[in-house]
Amino acid sequence: MRLRVLCAASLLLLVLPAPPASASSGLWQLTDLAAQRVQIADKVAAAKFGTPSPIDDPVREQQILDSVAAKAPGLGLDAAGVVRFFRDQIEANKVVQRGLYARWTEHPATRPPGRPDLGTEVRPVIDRLNAGLLSELAETRDARARRSCDVRLAVTVRLTDARRELDRLHSGALAESVRSACVRR
Repeated sequence: MRLRVLCAASLLLLVLPAPPASASSGLWQLTDLAAQRVQIADKVAAAKFGTPSPIDDPVREQQILDSVAAKAPGLGLDAAGVVRFFRDQIEANKVVQRGLYARWTEHPATRPPGRPDLGTEVRPVIDRLNAGLLSELAETRDARARRSCDVRLAVTVRLTDARRELDRLHSGALAESVRSACVRR
């Protein structure tokens, strides 16, 4: 099944290299925002690497989960499902951070030259992406409830991965970040 999905995604790359203009009712924007959130993990890692700040930040993580859970009902979303989706976002981000820490420790020359400020440079971007993801969860409610969601999401992830030219670390994290996007009935 996975091979079939990957082959279909590869064929679609030839025909459909970018999201269609009518992507709002599909999974394109949701997946692209998740990819951006996976990529911002590089800056989070750069901000924390070599400092006492740990990768895991339970207080910040809980703030995010509480915030999205509180907003979910107003968007017609199940709070538990939204929390599950954002927990996947957070865990995918930490996968990237751990992978980069390992890479930078093994190959010090690949370390980032600067250290972005988490509070002023990185977290505002994450907050904006989280707001977009929450909005897209509401916009894609019908698409995520279809029986074909898993296959469509797998193809969308593969296309987004290729379009953004993600490396193996970020590609795997992207797949993890949207694993609970489809609504199970």
